[in-house]
Amino acid sequence: MSDTALASKRSALPGLGGLWIVPPAIILAILFFYPLALIARQAFLDESGLFNIQQFFDVLGSRFFLSALINTIEIAVSATAGCLILGLMLGLILAFVPFPGSVLVARLIDTFIALPTFLVTLAFTFLYGSAGMLNGALMHTFGLGAPPVDFLYSAWGVILAEVTVYTPFILRPLLASFSLIDRGQIEAASILGARPWRIVRQIILPTAVPALIAGGSLCLLLTVNEFGVVLFIGAKGVITLPLLIYDKAIQESDYQTACIIAVVNVALSLGLFGLYRFVARRFGV
Repeated sequence: MSDTALASKRSALPGLGGLWIVPPAIILAILFFYPLALIARQAFLDESGLFNIQQFFDVLGSRFFLSALINTIEIAVSATAGCLILGLMLGLILAFVPFPGSVLVARLIDTFIALPTFLVTLAFTFLYGSAGMLNGALMHTFGLGAPPVDFLYSAWGVILAEVTVYTPFILRPLLASFSLIDRGQIEAASILGARPWRIVRQIILPTAVPALIAGGSLCLLLTVNEFGVVLFIGAKGVITLPLLIYDKAIQESDYQTACIIAVVNVALSLGLFGLYRFVARRFGV
């Protein structure tokens, strides 16, 4: 084969290879972009099918929407902060304070990733619910007439459940980053008299920052869109955006309002993802 034929064949391959993007693009358009476009279209159409943009602004200014938005942000930020703190503490213990069974403990924590979120809330109901084990024991021991522990059916119960569910998403990348740290640096710093907190602050934490950013961003996105935990716990007065979408669409059959809230929820998620990409580039994640 001549050099000219080889050159023409090589130049033809990139053009032909570019066509491979067409099938996945079509699948993505059918499964994602088309339903999303229908939701965005329905957000501006009333029950009679007429264009109605005033409803969009009425929903955005309504008290139930603002309350759900504030609840969503507060719960997501609080749960993410709890996951970061608990994940960092567990990661430091499992990686640098070896004890018998530490590998087994890490594997057990990882199993939470595979479990449905409602199982954790069900376990919390058995433990901390009004008729749960803790309240039953306290009422029997002290002769109380009412359950003394009632935080489960509030925003704190939702936050605690989400921290339990999503902490492994922080712990796993942390343990991976900790495995790359040169233990000789820690030993040298310890020999030179550095205290444990200084070792953590100057040697371990700089290595953990990319993992914390990646895991924390994932937790924030998941908690913003969490539905099962909030619905299953049934916390009084705790309505988030996903739960509000469910109420408007399923309970009230108000599809335009539900689609308006869904569009805002999608925009919030995309904004958070864009913020994560920006921070990730700044820190070299």
